[in-house]
Amino acid sequence: MSMFCYQCQETAANKGCSMKGVCGKQPDTAVLQDLLIFVLKGISELGERAAEKNLLTNDIGEFICASLFTTITNANFDNDRFYAQIDHAIEVRENLKKKLTAAGGKVDGLSEATTWKPANKADYIAKAEKVGVLATENEDVRSLRELLVYGLKGIAAYADHAFVLGHRDENIFKFLVKALASTTKNLSVDQMVGLVMEAGQTAVTTMALLDKANTSTYGHPEMTKVKIGVGNRPGILVSGHDLKDFKELLEQSKNAEIDIYTHSEMLPANYYPEFKKYSHFYGNYGNAWWKQDTEFASFNGPILMTTNCITPVKDAYKDRIYTTGNAGYPGVKHIADRKEGGSKDFSVIIEQAKKCPAPTQIETGEIVGGFAHNQVLALADKVVAAVKSGAIKRFVVMAGCDGRHKSRQYFTDVAENLPEGTIILTAGCAKYRYNKLQLGDIGGIPRVLDAGQCNDSYSLAVIALKLKEVFGLNDINELPLSFDIAWYEQKAVAVLLALLSLGVKKIRLGPTLPAFLSANVVKVLVEKFDIKPTGEVKNDIEAMMAAS
Repeated sequence: MSMFCYQCQETAANKGCSMKGVCGKQPDTAVLQDLLIFVLKGISELGERAAEKNLLTNDIGEFICASLFTTITNANFDNDRFYAQIDHAIEVRENLKKKLTAAGGKVDGLSEATTWKPANKADYIAKAEKVGVLATENEDVRSLRELLVYGLKGIAAYADHAFVLGHRDENIFKFLVKALASTTKNLSVDQMVGLVMEAGQTAVTTMALLDKANTSTYGHPEMTKVKIGVGNRPGILVSGHDLKDFKELLEQSKNAEIDIYTHSEMLPANYYPEFKKYSHFYGNYGNAWWKQDTEFASFNGPILMTTNCITPVKDAYKDRIYTTGNAGYPGVKHIADRKEGGSKDFSVIIEQAKKCPAPTQIETGEIVGGFAHNQVLALADKVVAAVKSGAIKRFVVMAGCDGRHKSRQYFTDVAENLPEGTIILTAGCAKYRYNKLQLGDIGGIPRVLDAGQCNDSYSLAVIALKLKEVFGLNDINELPLSFDIAWYEQKAVAVLLALLSLGVKKIRLGPTLPAFLSANVVKVLVEKFDIKPTGEVKNDIEAMMAAS
C-alpha cells in the first residue's frame, strides 16, 4: 500500500512520508484520511450551491469541522473510526443532495467527490490511494491547495472547540465549504493565493470566537504560579486541548480523593479562574506532547487524551489511557460524546485512578503563566513605561509547536541568549523549550509571557495591535516586535496564515520550512511577507534586535 503525507514538520527527510508516518500513522490510516477529505470536498461542492438557497445548515458545518479535526497530525489513528466517519460523510452528502434537488438546485456538473460510493470494503482503500495529495500533478497548484487545506484543518479544530461551548459563526462554515470546493476547480494562481489569505482572515475570526467562548465560560486567564511537582494521592492526567472535557472531569471527580493534573497543551487550564475553584486540581505534570511515552508511564494513573497530540501508545500505560472527542487510537478505550444538554461520563477513569499509585515525581518547583491579552493589557501602563524608558527593548514572539527534532534546541538557545531587555511572548507547546528557564523579569514583568494554548496565539495579535494603537503607529511592523515561530502541525499553519493576513512581515519559521511549500510558493511568501527560515542563533538574534 502506498501513502504520501507531508502535512507536519517532521515528515520524512522534509519531503514526505511514503511508507509509514514519522508520527506513527500507518499507510491505511493515511489513505483513509485522504478519502475522508475527498468526500468532504464533495459535500462542499454541493454546499456551495446549497448556500445559495439557504440550505447550508450549522450541523453540516460542524460535521465538516469535526471530520477535518480527526485528520490533524497525531489526532486519530483508529481506522474503524475513519471507516465510520467516511460512511457518515457520504450520508451527509446524499442528504444534502436530496435537499438541494427538492429545492430546484442542480447537483450535476461537479467532481466525482459528489458521487463516489464504495461497493465493498476493498473499495475504500482502492479509491483512497487515488485521491491523495499526489493526485494533483502540478507542484505549485498542489502546494497552494495543500497550504489551504492544512490551514482549514487548523481553523476547523479551533471552530470545533468553540461550538462545543455553544459559540458558532456560520461565516466560518461557509468559508470552509468555499475553500474545500475550490480545490476541485481549475483556479488561477492569484485566485488560490487569495483563498489562502482569506483562510488567514478566517483563522483570526475563528480564534477570536474561541477566545470569546473560553473566556465567557471560564473567565479570563490570570497570572498564575503553577506547581510542577506531585502530591501523594492518585491522579488523573489530562492532555490535549479541550477545556469542557476538563471542566466535566473536575466536577465529577471533586469528591473522589484523587488529584487532577494537566499535561502539555492543557497547562493553560491552570490559568482560568473557573478551574481554580477545585481544590483537587493540583498542577501540571510533564512537558510537551512528544515526551508522553515516558511521562505517561511514570504518571502511574489514568491519562485522558481530549484532542490531538497523542503518540503511538506504549504497553507501559495502554491499559490506563483513554481518548475522547476527535482523538482515537486502536485498542485504546474511548469515552463517548456527551448527549445533547448532558455531560460525558468519566466515571470509569475516576474509578481506575482510585486504585493507582500516586505519580512519580519528575521535577519540582513552579512555572508562571496566564498572560493572555486581558492580563497583559491590565499591565499596559507598566509595559508602555518600560518600553519608553528603554528597559524593554524588544518583544519576540516565540509561539507555536514543539517537536522531537534536535534542531529545536535552537529555540532554547535563542531564549537563553536574547539580550536582557527582551520579552518573549509565547503560546502553544513551543514554550516548553524555555518556560522553565530562569530568565528573570524586567521591572516585575516576567521575561516569558505565556498566553496559553496554540489557539491563544490570538492573544498575541490582540496585544500587538493594542501596542500599535498606544504608540500611535500606522503599521504593526513598526513595533519593536519580532516573530520567531516554531511549527509542527496544521493548527500552527492556521496561526501562520492569520499572522500573514494581519500584515505581519519578517516572520522566522522553523526548524524547517514546510515540505508542502513549493519553491515558487516560497518565493511568493518571501516577496510579499519576507518570511524566512530560522538560521544561526547569533545571527538571528542580531537581526531581530535590528528589526530585520
